[in-house]
Amino acid sequence: MSRLDAIVKAYDVRGTYPDQFDAEVAHALGVAFADVIEGDTVVVGRDMRPSGPELVAAFGDGLRRRGVDVIDLGLASTDLLYFASGSLGLPGAVFTASHNPAGYNGAKFCQAGARPIGIESGLADIRDRAERVLAGEAVPESQRLGSISERSLLDGFVDHVLSFVDVEAIRPMRVVADTANGMGGLVVPAVFERLPTIELEVMFGELDGTFPNHPADPLQPANQRDLRARVTAGSFDLGLAFDGDADRVFMVDETGNGLSGSTTTAILAAAILRDHPGATVLHNLICSRSVPEAISEHGGVPVRTRVGHSYIKQVMAETGAVFGGEHSAHYYFADNFRADSGLIASLVLIGEMSRSEQSLSGLRAPFERYAASGEINTEVDDQAAVVELVRSHYAACSQDDLDGLTVDGGDWWFNLRASNTEPLLRLNLEAADRAACDDRVAEVLALIAG
Repeated sequence: MSRLDAIVKAYDVRGTYPDQFDAEVAHALGVAFADVIEGDTVVVGRDMRPSGPELVAAFGDGLRRRGVDVIDLGLASTDLLYFASGSLGLPGAVFTASHNPAGYNGAKFCQAGARPIGIESGLADIRDRAERVLAGEAVPESQRLGSISERSLLDGFVDHVLSFVDVEAIRPMRVVADTANGMGGLVVPAVFERLPTIELEVMFGELDGTFPNHPADPLQPANQRDLRARVTAGSFDLGLAFDGDADRVFMVDETGNGLSGSTTTAILAAAILRDHPGATVLHNLICSRSVPEAISEHGGVPVRTRVGHSYIKQVMAETGAVFGGEHSAHYYFADNFRADSGLIASLVLIGEMSRSEQSLSGLRAPFERYAASGEINTEVDDQAAVVELVRSHYAACSQDDLDGLTVDGGDWWFNLRASNTEPLLRLNLEAADRAACDDRVAEVLALIAG
């Protein structure tokens, strides 16, 4: 395995600093990125991790040596970087390891207009070119050294986020946001201070890439514990749990109960379809069946996709979809350059709560129709062999291979996917009720365990 094979994933770069991802690697990535972009200017941002300034400087040096100008946004959430790329029409890179622990850093790339760069749309080329640079291949010097300038787009980003709601129609509401010492601590207050009817409290708002309070991974229920307790203790109407780079958000209702990414996707889809009747809405194949049902019931056209932002953004472009959602709490908006944004999702939800005059617990109820297992990870030695064993056992059921193995048992279904980076199989299962769900999970896990 080459040095970069270990850190270049399906959608981004992610590795431990400095043993896997250091300034030398960042410089090589800058050189490589210069060779795949369209244009001669790149916008760059970073999250609050202590290694960020060093890595951004080295990446920028690699770009500039190839004659590419660099616009440095400084501290930026990932959705702020996407806004910069979309609004300026420039390719971009944000240095972040998102929800990963403090010892990690990484990078996400996009072409102009926030068009995604994944392993099948340029990231493999960046990896291979950077690997040659690291191996000592001479880098042709440009006739000019690219310039570097600093620019803040926070105000413009706030304006953009607010354009997704009617600010005057938002009812008085108390909101608490756990930003987990991540980039939400920068962007969340900047947006909510422009909402006069919202009383906002921020938990762990200090930007601190050592994550002194809890990991910035709200997908794990343990990391929502502090927020749920605060919602109920403080009588808040809504809790928001952001991940480290603030492109994802999980919602907590006024009773302290969290919403799955599927439930939030269904609520947001219904809201957006009110303004875009008959539009196409995407959902990844791990989302609850309630999501395509809700899309159809509200006059939309549901389209099922693979997991991952680069795939979803591509299908959005191909189908003209107005919105897309994932179980992992990524929410994509056509009017946001088809990019995901935790803040925009939060505001659309608040707008829907205001319009309906319902509590979030009341708003969510019609969209929660089945019992789900959540994601269950099992370590196995031979992922492919286990998947084939499971496939054979359920040969009588409808199956597909859009992304891993999906088995449809009629009133229950599951998806089994291999991890890209670890010897794990990921199981997501849904059934008509909790007892049926638990029974089927036990059945599939017994097969996986052999």
